[in-house]
This record gives sequence, structure tokens and C-alpha cells, in this order.
Amino acid sequence: MEDNRVIIFDTTLRDGEQAAGVNLNVQEKVQLANQLCKLKVDVIEAGFAAASPGDFDCVAAIAKVAKGTGTTVASLARTREADIRAAAKALEVTDKARIHTFIATSQIHMEYKLKMTREQVLNEVRSGVSLAHSLCKDVEFSAEDASRSDLAFLIEVFKLAIECGATTLNIPDTVGYAVPDEYGAFVKKVIEGVNAPKNVIYSVHCHDDLGLAVANSLAALKAGARQVEGTINGLGERGGNAALEEVVMALKTRRDFYGLTSNLVTQQLMRTSQLTAKLTGVAVPPNKAIVGGNAFSHEAGIHQHGILANRATYEIMNAEDVGAIAAVLVLGKHSGKHAFKDRLSALGYQLSEEQIEIAFKAFKLLCDAKKDVTDADLEALVIDNILGISTTDAFVYKNYTVQAGCADVPASAMVNLTKGKEGLRDAAVGNGPVDAAYNAIKRIIGFEPTLTQFQIKATSQLSDALGEAIVVLEHDGIKAQGRGASTDIIEASVKAYVNAVNRLLILTTAKEAKNNGN
Repeated sequence: MEDNRVIIFDTTLRDGEQAAGVNLNVQEKVQLANQLCKLKVDVIEAGFAAASPGDFDCVAAIAKVAKGTGTTVASLARTREADIRAAAKALEVTDKARIHTFIATSQIHMEYKLKMTREQVLNEVRSGVSLAHSLCKDVEFSAEDASRSDLAFLIEVFKLAIECGATTLNIPDTVGYAVPDEYGAFVKKVIEGVNAPKNVIYSVHCHDDLGLAVANSLAALKAGARQVEGTINGLGERGGNAALEEVVMALKTRRDFYGLTSNLVTQQLMRTSQLTAKLTGVAVPPNKAIVGGNAFSHEAGIHQHGILANRATYEIMNAEDVGAIAAVLVLGKHSGKHAFKDRLSALGYQLSEEQIEIAFKAFKLLCDAKKDVTDADLEALVIDNILGISTTDAFVYKNYTVQAGCADVPASAMVNLTKGKEGLRDAAVGNGPVDAAYNAIKRIIGFEPTLTQFQIKATSQLSDALGEAIVVLEHDGIKAQGRGASTDIIEASVKAYVNAVNRLLILTTAKEAKNNGN
């Protein structure tokens, strides 16, 4: 590999999905993996294969999607034998696989979480990395909480990992504690102390608890690291991860300073960001760097004057370089399936012919409800009709009726669902039509999840825009997010609730299976 090329390791589907309230099913992860391959990330961390049967299936499905694309697929694994064997099994189908094994090396983690001595950790590294290397030629080893680890011990751990077959060494700032100057100096000392063969790559994985994940990542790259790990939109648990789009565009825009490059197709960044936001339900703030709605907007008069004279006066990047400007194609009831299919593909969705047929029928029905169908409408339609829960055990929304109340009369609603071939119907009252519909659904499903988040937005500023609803439900310590779309905002809200219930049931079943040792 060239000394100036940075390997881009995307963990949106693993670490990013650990963000509170985010849970993607296999179909959704496959769609995002397809787009990540278009973006040409070097490595996709597809999940934690040993975590559950569902996680295993996701890793295997993504491994299949990425085969032949040149993208490596990784599965996370602790240094435990069962984890490593599960990762290897899930990755069997792909032509470029990586096992990413890890153990904590900071004193606080070893003492309080692992309850291990240094010698025990070293033994875990020896056995875990050796096993991974026997099953997969590409092995990455991460020292969790490396930035708070004793430098001498960390160097000892990394040297052992290399002896056992690791060719990528990750130096994570797991809790976002580091600051750029300190972290860059620390990474440099690690590299010098380990003194690894040239084929060994040093990687960094930074969290954003202090808002420094991107700055820390760049400092580490300047210090000699040549792989950066992060997520699209900076998605992740707590404050999130380093936003890959920011790291990559910083390297591209300031190549004069960093002298580094990547193989990413940056024109796919905006599309990837938007798809990630749509599928996860985590919106991109308008002032977000690189991919925010205002990133290339100018309202102040003095700025507009400068832009009209020369865009370089206020823009250090071309919007086109990140795919921020794209042709807008408006579809309507006279549009054919070919145009419909092409537009979905341009938006980043890879659907089977059967799925396209289902989506096209839904599109035609939507055209009867509104004159023009925008890209945002199409995305909402696909997510609502194709990428939701589709198991035979799922509750399926059919229709609803509602009677709105007033100050002295509560609203009432009747909701019709199916489960398999069984028709299910119930009615209830509530503080408004949505609350009444939700109470009716609770009666149907037989339990009462807590609604922890509810939001609804329009796909455009037109009066006939689709309404997109997002809800988060919690039950027995498990949270699940649901989405729904319709020109009727009450129907969109009902669809989102049913979608969340289905996801909640799947996550509950997976948790029970894990607790039972299945």
C-alpha cells in the first residue's frame, strides 16, 4: 500500500447502530452496505456475529453483498473462541474477510470490567489472535480504551498481537477522552515503540464525547496511522464516532497539510449520508459539516455577493465533490416502471424485481393521492413498503377509523391489523386520534410498551406531501424504533407504531434466545 493512502474503515453498521434507538433489520443493512460499496470504503464492519442469530445473519448477508466489490467485510469478536469462530463462519461467503478481535488494556477496564490481571489479558491476546489468524488471513486487533492505557503495557500487547498474526493494530479512544495534540503524540510513541514490520497498519477509532473525534483522528493520521475508523454522519453510541465524511474531506481539501489521500468516491457522500439518516431515523442537522442542508447555502448578503463573484470566496469545497447538487426528477402517475426503477437506483436502493413490483404498485397508489412524487416521497415509500419488518409473525397494518374528540369528548379509534391469516381488530379512546389508535393497538398486541419518542415531518413543503412518522417504543429494557409514511399523518403514525412493535418483538425474542444460551 502507498504510504500516503488512508484505509477507510466504516463501522456504521456495527458501532453506528449502537446509537440509542437505532435498530436496522437485515434488508436495511444490506441497502446501506450496497451504498457503502458504491462509496468504495475499504472495510465495512458488518456487525458482531456472535451477539445474536440476527447479528450473524446480518454479517453473512453483507459479506455476500460485498463479494467481488473489492471491499473487505469485517466482523467484531472478543478474544473468546466462540466469538471468533462465529465471525469466521459468518464471513465464509465473501472473498475479502477480516476478523476484528479486541480486549481492553486500560487499568480501569481490566480491573473493573474484565477483572483480569495484565498477564491474563496477554494470554487472551495470544489465544484469541492466534485462533483468528488460523481462520482468516486478515486479522485486526484492537486494544479497547487504548488512549487511557499504560504506554509500555500497550506496546507489549501490540507486539504480542503481531507475533500471533495481526496485521492491523487499532488504538481506540474508546470513551472520547483524548485531545488532539496528546493523542497524536501518543499514537506516534506507540508506532515507534512497537516498531512493527512494514506490512502492519496502525488504525484509530475515536469517539466524540468531547466533540474531538474528527480532530483526534486527523492528528493520529498525521502521526503515522494509516487506517481511520468511523461512521457516516458520526452516528454511534453516546456522542457518536468520528464522522467519516468530515475526515475524508479534510484530507482531500487540506492535502497540502496532511499529504494523504483515500480511495473514497466522495461524490457519493451526500447520498450515503441521506440514506443513513433515512434508514436509522437519525436526522442530519442542517449545520452539519459536509452533508448538512446548509453546508453549501448562503443567506447573508455579503456572502452571496462574494459567491456570485467567485465561489472560492466562501466555499473551500465544491458542492459537486460531495454529491450535494443533483438533478431533481419529479415522477408522476404517467411515469413508467423503467423511470421509477432508475430513480430508485440513483437514490441508492438496490431492490429485487419482486420488491420493485411491490414498490411500483405503492407508487401508483401514491400518485392517485398527490400530483408529483419527489425523491423524499420515494424514499419514504420504499422504507414503508419494502424495508420494514416482513416476517410471517409480524403484525400488518390494514386500516383504521377515527373519530376526533373535543374538550369534553375523548377521541376514539378502531384499528385493523393482521398476523399471518388472522384478522385482529380493537377500539379504544385517548387524548386525541393518535393516542386513541395507539391504545387500540396495545389492546390488540396484549402488552403496553412505553412511547419514548414521537416525531412526524413532511417530505416537502407542499400541502399534499407525505408525512413520515418515527416512534421509539420501550418494553422490558428494550428499545425499538419504527417508521411509517402516508399522506394521512394519523395513518403514518399508526404504521410507525406497528413497525416499532414488530421490531420490539424481534429484539425481545433475540434477547430471550441469548439469555437461554441458544
